[in-house]
Amino acid sequence: MVEKAEFSNHLCHPRYWLLWLGVALMRLTQLLPLSMQMKLGAIIGRLAKKMIDDRVNTAKRNLELCFPNMSQQEQSQLLNQNFEETGKAIFDTINAWWWSDEKIKRHMNMKGQQHVEQTLSDGHGVILFAVHCLPLEMGARIFGQFQPGVGVYRPHNNPVIEYLQVKGRLRSNKALIPKRDLRQMVRCLRKPDVIWYTADQDFGRSSAAFIPFFAMPDAATITGATTLARLGKAKVLPFRVERNADDKGYSIEISPPLDDFPTKDEIEDAKRGNDIIEQIINKNRAQYMWLHKRFKTRPHKDDPSVYK
Repeated sequence: MVEKAEFSNHLCHPRYWLLWLGVALMRLTQLLPLSMQMKLGAIIGRLAKKMIDDRVNTAKRNLELCFPNMSQQEQSQLLNQNFEETGKAIFDTINAWWWSDEKIKRHMNMKGQQHVEQTLSDGHGVILFAVHCLPLEMGARIFGQFQPGVGVYRPHNNPVIEYLQVKGRLRSNKALIPKRDLRQMVRCLRKPDVIWYTADQDFGRSSAAFIPFFAMPDAATITGATTLARLGKAKVLPFRVERNADDKGYSIEISPPLDDFPTKDEIEDAKRGNDIIEQIINKNRAQYMWLHKRFKTRPHKDDPSVYK
């Protein structure tokens, strides 16, 4: 469990100077009005769409696979919106890591926190069932204004970025746990405490079930929510974050705990989880991370890639 961002002299090595310069410039942008940040982010997103063909093709293919009944014009429009939202997400992260609590509170709206309070009061840990919406970093920072929890994350290979993300995320979390450390997650839930959990990306073949995700009949889906809820004696609460349509603030919504979860059938639990993920995504499709190769792992090793 990581409870402090450790700075070392190694991070000052000349090989990282250019990166630190970029970080300094990013920090300066948090002084800009949010509306100006979002306009700049949309421009960055449109430029990125012209430069990173591989990611464009991935996002485009994901939309084709998930929404086959959507017209090409609608898919193209959604793709353009998604890249603009992706550019804006740069500033969502900057704001989440460096805005003051006072500024966060001026730009946030929160619904459903009573469900978290009641679940903890009843002696159950809370699993916030989230998806990779683009403003997710801001969602965690907003949530931390009333109930700091424990973040589950993937440590970064670059030590500077690792230091920055730990330091930034600990502004809204008590601690961070590497995503493969199941034992620590269970311990936190049994305290009881709050942890974040996402099941909407392709984490490979290990422990994956191949079940429907939108129009894809066989998406590799992890079943860890069942294990965590059972071992941690915890409740699962769907969590949604959205950058408001006017780009002037952020909203989070926490739903009541799922009834009859977990069951004895982890596959049915995972299907239910995917249904919830789809509902969350459908509320703002443009703000979802479509750039990830969601369907990279196929049911059989010799199955052709859907991204070729």
